[in-house]
Amino acid sequence: MTALLYSFRRCPYAMRARMALLVSGVAVELREVALRRKPEAMIAASPKATVPVLVLADGQVIDESIAIMRWALGQHDPEAWLAGDDAALIAGFDGAFKHHLDRYKYANRHPGDSVDHRAAGLAMLAPLEARLAGHPNLTREHRSIADIAIMPFIRQFAMVDQGWFCRQPLTNLQLWLARHTGSALFDRTMVRTTPWMPGDAPVFLNAAVRS
Repeated sequence: MTALLYSFRRCPYAMRARMALLVSGVAVELREVALRRKPEAMIAASPKATVPVLVLADGQVIDESIAIMRWALGQHDPEAWLAGDDAALIAGFDGAFKHHLDRYKYANRHPGDSVDHRAAGLAMLAPLEARLAGHPNLTREHRSIADIAIMPFIRQFAMVDQGWFCRQPLTNLQLWLARHTGSALFDRTMVRTTPWMPGDAPVFLNAAVRS
């Protein structure tokens, strides 16, 4: 049995999991999920019912995206992404930055001033701008897990108001983001697939992608 990945194209957590799996070259069957009708098989595997969910050939379930990334790269890490695993940086963006991003992007769902949350998110980007003054990526010259783990969230932040984001003094970060979202890896990650239904022919996510 091939490993199964339940995913949703636009979800930043699923996005980063797919990127790591693609780079690793691990053979995975991709099952795109329609969020309004989540597959019963995915819910049975992971009752929290959020993507991504990776079901391994032996039945083990990994349902945290950063754990999927680290598992995939533990199988095969041709670009040595794990050498750039800045766990504290990733945790900060998974926690505080995501908190502010949600309240900025989805202001109608949360109390408070979205502009305050935008400012708090911007403050977390300033140290990245300084990091990128020294090298093209966050931990070294070449991309690593640190870049790919947080990039989808910064992309979302930028997309809320692209004009405003482009006017901020974040030249290095803006170039970094454009490079990653313009990469062959990102293009392959964002290929559209039809939501999976039982009985469908398998779609495989298993092509290693280089920058």
